[in-house]
Amino acid sequence: MSDKIGLRDAISIGVGGMVGGGIFAVLGLAVSLSRGGTPLAFLFAGMLALITSYSYVKLSNKFADRGGTVKFINQGFGETIFSGGINNLLWVSYIIMLSLYASAFGSYAPNLYAFTGGEMDFHIYASGIIILASIINYYSIKVVGKIESYAVIIKLMILLGFIGIGIYGLVGNPNLEQLSPEKWEAPLRILSGGMVIFVAYEGFELIANSAPDIKNPEKNIARAYYISIIFVVLLYIVIAVVTVGSLPFDKIKTAEDYVLAEAAKPMLGQTGFTIITIAALISTFSAINASLYGGSRVSYEIAEDDELPHQFTYQLWNQPIGLLITAILTLTLTNTLELESISTAGSVGFLLIFAIVNYVGFKLSADTKGKKAIPIIGCILCAIAVVVLLQQQYSSNKIGVITAVSIIAFCFLIEAIYKWTKKRKSS
Repeated sequence: MSDKIGLRDAISIGVGGMVGGGIFAVLGLAVSLSRGGTPLAFLFAGMLALITSYSYVKLSNKFADRGGTVKFINQGFGETIFSGGINNLLWVSYIIMLSLYASAFGSYAPNLYAFTGGEMDFHIYASGIIILASIINYYSIKVVGKIESYAVIIKLMILLGFIGIGIYGLVGNPNLEQLSPEKWEAPLRILSGGMVIFVAYEGFELIANSAPDIKNPEKNIARAYYISIIFVVLLYIVIAVVTVGSLPFDKIKTAEDYVLAEAAKPMLGQTGFTIITIAALISTFSAINASLYGGSRVSYEIAEDDELPHQFTYQLWNQPIGLLITAILTLTLTNTLELESISTAGSVGFLLIFAIVNYVGFKLSADTKGKKAIPIIGCILCAIAVVVLLQQQYSSNKIGVITAVSIIAFCFLIEAIYKWTKKRKSS
């Protein structure tokens, strides 16, 4: 029992998973897409996460397993090409999230120290942090856990401090009128903005991997999901209000990749800018550490369920081989794709995965003793969100849409080839 996770720790897992590098990476992107309606965009995305969490609560209670999402999908569809393709997509989505965090680190770090003064700094920092996190993961998983537990406290303290000072700084600020409805984008564009930044919420699903270890699961699993998501939704909305109310849109656009640090300048000057930059670096570093471990575990679980070659269960330097593969693929994506394309691909991947998990929640509602209506509403809303996101992004970010669709097709193609090859060998 001493190894069991209490409610507070379970909430920390959810909050830590969501408030990783996501808010630092995508806040500027959200404002550029939704302008004055940015707080509403975060609310839309948060409501979708909250509805989806109902399916996660029911499935986590019934099928508590460290495989989390992978196990839920296999429970709903068996070990088929479809379930294998979706689980492959989950692993790739982890890699996309890692690229997003590394991109955020690479955008913030040169503001503290620039090596070249040009774009090369981004690549140096983004690549360097992936390599460093990989070394730490190989060295000790305990170190990864310690970094994450301290980072959650530090980043939340700094963000809450930013909010407190920021709200005070809004009094009399002429930029406050940017939040008025006439400064909002069209409803569909706000919705699209919310879906592009949906990656800032996906981390709540990490609670599912901890479900077997949570004390008093019948009560605490539900509380952990709902409390962590509601807290983060409110946190993001207030951060969006402070940011849009503090800086003119043109300045937000200029500092899009590190806008949260820029938003601290009107209240605290260069000191505030530096503090938020440090918070961003700590947050993204801890998120990369945790996601590298999570991504390698996902590839291991998929291979264990015979949906990837059994070689993925092999170990290299006492860690799953998937850790090295995840790190190499993250380095490749980070150095080849723009931030908006990474964010779009990540959001499409997780929205599709959550639509499937919601469908499983609907399909297995008799087993989980859950309602049918909420999961099917979640499934439909996630599916609509994918369509809206792809349609809206296609006009302005074709590369992001093509990347997202190609990744999905690739995940299913790999699974089909693997299953076909295996069947041929056994016959």
